Amino acid sequence: MAIDPTRICINRKIAPALSIDAFFALVAKLGLQHVELRNDMPSGKVTDNLSHTEVVALAKKYGLNIVTINALYPFNQADDALLAKAEALLKEAQALGVSALVMCPLNDGTKISTDETVAALQKLAPLFARYGIKGLVEPLGFPISSLRSAVQAQALIKQAGAPFEILLDTFHHHLYEHAEEEFEQGIDINGIGLVHLSGVEDARPVAELTDEERIMLSAADRLHSVQQVARLERMGYRGLYAMEPFSSVMESWQAADIEREIRQSIALLQA
Repeated sequence: MAIDPTRICINRKIAPALSIDAFFALVAKLGLQHVELRNDMPSGKVTDNLSHTEVVALAKKYGLNIVTINALYPFNQADDALLAKAEALLKEAQALGVSALVMCPLNDGTKISTDETVAALQKLAPLFARYGIKGLVEPLGFPISSLRSAVQAQALIKQAGAPFEILLDTFHHHLYEHAEEEFEQGIDINGIGLVHLSGVEDARPVAELTDEERIMLSAADRLHSVQQVARLERMGYRGLYAMEPFSSVMESWQAADIEREIRQSIALLQA
């Protein structure tokens, strides 16, 4: 297995201490072409204090493609406030030339029925179509999540008749206890629009893992993200893989630390 670097994407979550300019410069220095932006960075804004025009110019300067904005939450509780939030993010995605918006389900222990999730997808689909933005539904594997299964997410998208795809995350796949038994027989590989990668070395029980334990890939990774990638490749996936660690340890990382970690993770995907 050797993943071409043109298929590697870097999520801005890895660089909370870097400006957008510095983050873009680092990704370009690594010879990579794809990035993800977020609305949960320290500034609380997708573009920090920059205008959309300035960010588009920076992406052009560094030869980068902004793949997604993370994330619309909670997409499956589609009340007026959520729809307003969706429209604001879709306008921002359109202004930035972003192709997709990530959609995460409610993750606080509240049950959301499959009918409610289908209805939410049906409500959101015309809005996404109006702005020409793709929707990527990301199941969250946490025990308190209202949508944990990638296979179920694809089934609900199909039931809704929505043109969405799923975002498959190797961390959340590992957290969902039925993921392995469902995956090979039930997943539609062509319905996966993006894959998020991270690693975990922490020894606590799987059900107790949180975003704080998510680091970059390593030989000791309990998620077996490299093996998950190998299976996806064997099944025919040819999309992008985005590095998305979450741990607060990255708040102290400087550009050199980030560059080292990305290079090490990419090397593991070339083995």
